[in-house]
Amino acid sequence: MHPLARNLALASLPFALLGSSIALANDVNLPRTMAWTAYGTNSSGYAQAVAIGNMLQSNYGTSVRVLPGDNDVSRMTPLKQGRVDLCACGIASYYGVEGVMMFAHPDWGPQPIRLITTSTASFGLSLAVAGDLEVETPADLRGKRIAYIRGDDALNKGTEAYLAFGGLTWDDVERIDYPGYGRSFDGIIAGNVDASFTTTVTPPAQQLASSPRGISWPVLDPNDEEAWERMRAVAPYFHPHEITSGAGGISADNPVNSASYPYPIVVGNADLDDDIAYGLIRALQDNYDDYKDSAPGAVGYALEYQDLQWVIPFHDAVVDYYKEIGVWTDEMQAHQDALVERQQVLLEAWNAFADDAPSDEDAFREAWMDARSEALTNAGFDPVFE
Repeated sequence: MHPLARNLALASLPFALLGSSIALANDVNLPRTMAWTAYGTNSSGYAQAVAIGNMLQSNYGTSVRVLPGDNDVSRMTPLKQGRVDLCACGIASYYGVEGVMMFAHPDWGPQPIRLITTSTASFGLSLAVAGDLEVETPADLRGKRIAYIRGDDALNKGTEAYLAFGGLTWDDVERIDYPGYGRSFDGIIAGNVDASFTTTVTPPAQQLASSPRGISWPVLDPNDEEAWERMRAVAPYFHPHEITSGAGGISADNPVNSASYPYPIVVGNADLDDDIAYGLIRALQDNYDDYKDSAPGAVGYALEYQDLQWVIPFHDAVVDYYKEIGVWTDEMQAHQDALVERQQVLLEAWNAFADDAPSDEDAFREAWMDARSEALTNAGFDPVFE
């Protein structure tokens, strides 16, 4: 069963049961002030953080200061240093847990991050393909010109995952390098490249849809288990998602079977105060109607959109909340325990590796990835990133 559908079924427990469970919970005990980092001020993630902050101020007297960050480093560094309570991050939070990509660096390594909540809205994350190519599925991308964004691991990993769904790799397409995300869409419109990874609602996708080439989105069969296994082997954070908003006429009346992962991903450190973690998740669920329409995508915090068996371990106090409302299962606990164990393996491997690591950054990264893979494999885990 799809994770969201499974959790929807759990969320459909009788309201009387949920209400009585919540009533037994401790009172919300949030601090007077909190600090978050988020994406830039023009992003939906920032707007959602502000909307949540307004709800917390109105209902609990908690003032939230949202610090915008233009890139993953500026969003994650204050969390690492303990200068903020939470980060409304993107998928880089998962890379941080795993200690890969930008985190395979002497200044970083695996981060002891815990999940508070996520938002999964109506849009998808997909390859925007020029509409004049008649690409219907990822397999049709063979031989096409695909954008590779220098310095943006998350976007390139998304592209690689879509290719894997179609049984393809970078060797099966023509890779066209671009210095930035926006430039790749200029390249599609100009006829110099055929596809680039994005969200379905982003302005560049809208611009492509309005161009002479038009836009199309590859369809991912939600029942093709082998294809999903290939995709998740590359990027395990993707899940099937019916997109109901996006460029090119996507709507509730004209949906597309595709993929998505949450954005934003609200995380804190493992040592985040229990009162903050518990208070926030309870406040978000108890007062959902107060903020769900206050920012684009805020509807995605509803209980039925929470994947309780995702790729980042939950904060212990969040697990306590889900137990109280009766939706936490033994299967979820086993998954949580495995994620925590995986993170402990990574942290121990990092501590052992860093004591005698190469000083050259490239050599450091290569040696760490080898050490990381060995430690995870020996502990019975899939390294995922090689």
